[in-house]
Amino acid sequence: MSVYVIFIRAETLDQAELDIYKAKAAPTPAGIVVQFLAAFGRQEVLEGPIPEGVAIAKFPSFEALRSWYNGTGYQQAAHHRYRGARYRAFAVEGLE
Repeated sequence: MSVYVIFIRAETLDQAELDIYKAKAAPTPAGIVVQFLAAFGRQEVLEGPIPEGVAIAKFPSFEALRSWYNGTGYQQAAHHRYRGARYRAFAVEGLE
């Protein structure tokens, strides 16, 4: 069953760190089927606080997501995201 990961950027702290994150995180899904559905495009907030940006990715399963997220490649990039901005991130199972 597909899994959707949503990253919500609430506040940028250091753009240079986010630039490093973007460069290092992009190649990490090697061997994992991931489809980016949205990445910080135009948004219209219907309810709640306005996020700076939102990214959504589709993975084939929670196992594939965990393999990517916990993998060395992504974890080496992730600490730059932690320094660069405040985020919320979560995964939700899709409908089949």
